[in-house]
Amino acid sequence: MLEFWNRSKASAVSIADFKGSYSIQLEDVAARINGRAIIENITTQFSRGEFTVLLGPNGAGKSTLLKTITGEVNTTGKTNIFGRASADWQPEQLARHLSALPQHSSLSFNFSAQEVVELGSIGLSLGKQALELVVKSNMEAVGVDKLSDRSYPSLSGGEKQRVHFARVLTQTAQSGDNKILLLDEPTSALDLQHQHSTLSLAKKLAREGATVIAVLHDLNLAAQYADRIMILNQGEIVMDGRPSDALTSQTIAEVYHHEVTIMPHPQSQRPVVVSN
Repeated sequence: MLEFWNRSKASAVSIADFKGSYSIQLEDVAARINGRAIIENITTQFSRGEFTVLLGPNGAGKSTLLKTITGEVNTTGKTNIFGRASADWQPEQLARHLSALPQHSSLSFNFSAQEVVELGSIGLSLGKQALELVVKSNMEAVGVDKLSDRSYPSLSGGEKQRVHFARVLTQTAQSGDNKILLLDEPTSALDLQHQHSTLSLAKKLAREGATVIAVLHDLNLAAQYADRIMILNQGEIVMDGRPSDALTSQTIAEVYHHEVTIMPHPQSQRPVVVSN
């Protein structure tokens, strides 16, 4: 469950009432950690029904950008979520509509996999039977339903990652039409099959109206699944657009300092990145 920052104001307005196109709006956002600028001059917005992938080299500010949205880091500038300043939403209400999958989890209690997924229901108004159905559905969706009774600490890294994805989905089970999912390297520990099934599910959720933002390192996975690719470098956005526009050999060479060749996929015609 997300730990949201303290707010001096709270609003009784429901997020369910939000009808705008942009679920997240950032204006001149900057973040500094230990005196060092991690991101700066970020002005952008994220739409409902869109799957955005953040790319960039290590230390580019991708994870920090997600943390500015959840409020896990102090920032300057404006961050609006569902049409209002982040601080104006009640934390409990926002947590039902915005959920994040972190890179790493420090959970070490001897919970079963199902109990970890059920942690996502904290703050929801679900009866026992309804919760069981939601948890079962989400565990099936990410392919961990057969792990329900397994001890969480005994799971592999990839299995833990998928269990937490099911937890994230459970957290937003009552989000209605306004849902934000922030996925920080959701495929880092996964095998080939589960990389694709995870990103297919993320794209499906976006098609159903969610705002989905994922940090990836695999350029070809990004090219295959993203509606939009945002490339960061040294804390700033250097490219933002459709995969065919964002993934160019020139941009990749400038950002990653590595020469590549771009060619069309034989079936989808989306860009394929091949190292020279």
